[in-house]
Amino acid sequence: MNTTIKTLLNHKSIRKFEDRSLTNDQIKQIVQCAQAASTSSFIQAYSIIGVKNKQTKEKLASLAGNQAYVANNGHFLIFCADLYRHQLIGEQHEVDIATSLDSTEKFMVSLIDASLAAQNAVIAAESMGLGAVYIGGLRNQLQEVSALLKTPKRVIPLFGVAIGYPAQNPDKKPRLPIEHVYHEEEYEQDLDTYKQQLTDYDEQISSYYSERTKGARNDTWTEQMATMLTKPTRMYMKEFVHQKGFNNK
Repeated sequence: MNTTIKTLLNHKSIRKFEDRSLTNDQIKQIVQCAQAASTSSFIQAYSIIGVKNKQTKEKLASLAGNQAYVANNGHFLIFCADLYRHQLIGEQHEVDIATSLDSTEKFMVSLIDASLAAQNAVIAAESMGLGAVYIGGLRNQLQEVSALLKTPKRVIPLFGVAIGYPAQNPDKKPRLPIEHVYHEEEYEQDLDTYKQQLTDYDEQISSYYSERTKGARNDTWTEQMATMLTKPTRMYMKEFVHQKGFNNK
């Protein structure tokens, strides 16, 4: 097993960091690795906003649901879907590209491009001995986050990534069984098999929580999902996305 695979398989979300900033060279390397990710048709439909300012981090932490590690980390990156530069390209070349930029397809491209770039950044950080955690809570109050970051139309902050020197070493959380996720030739439609895989995974997750908390918690994955999904969140998103000039066609 090579070092890249070891890094990938040992991924853990780190939510407590040493009080130690990343160097400019480290930040540059991480961003360059993000930029090296694949991008659909070379569109490069994303931008990354790095936040060092402590007060700005604290505001973002509050907007993200009072997550302390948004404020306390070595560096905070925000990955944005970005078609703003493409709008300017259309103006520069005096061509009408609004229909393309408004399309669901280009909205999906911008989301995928940003996600691929972010995963490259996280892998790069972990390969350097750093830890990271994704912050989807920025989408709790995107209007306020956008105002704070001064993002123009056709730019949407999607999520953050807190990076730093780990001050904890949590257990690795088990993922779904590979047989449940990986299908060959066609999607597995045997319902009994499908349900059994979920049952087996529930037992594994329940044991994981019980061992980790010394019996204080033993809930299953399907229980978590059922509870979470009965409470719809961020239902303003469709209107906000449209206002930002995305997904209108």
